[in-house]
Amino acid sequence: MPSTQKIKRSERGPVLTRQRQIVLDVVRSGDHHPTAAEVFMSARETLPGISFATVYNSLRFLKDAGLVREIAFGNGASRYDRETDRHDHAMCSACGKLVDFDLPGTVALTRSAARASKFKAESVHLTLVGLCPACRDGKSSTSS
Repeated sequence: MPSTQKIKRSERGPVLTRQRQIVLDVVRSGDHHPTAAEVFMSARETLPGISFATVYNSLRFLKDAGLVREIAFGNGASRYDRETDRHDHAMCSACGKLVDFDLPGTVALTRSAARASKFKAESVHLTLVGLCPACRDGKSSTSS
């Protein structure tokens, strides 16, 4: 766990405050990958007094507890994923849509890359960047 914050646990997992539960519910509510700002806007529908700092800190707690996954793309805003198991992503370079997929050959690719780089691979996150079907057909959708 990279954070110095200790996660309180019960026999069933981490103890979640009401705010953290609402943030987790927002991330798990759909198959999209929301930014912290999008989580904040959705969380305010349930808990109008929630602050952006609380949402941001809750996302960090949930990530450290293994309940959500943070996906960082360079200097852009991180996205949050309800799926924490290893999987890959495809991102539309036009509208920003992000979708999950599983490429069975990724494990072999990781081993090959580790041998070639002489790095001890800890993880691999494959992101295919291109145009989604809607943008290819000129029917751009909103980013998700």
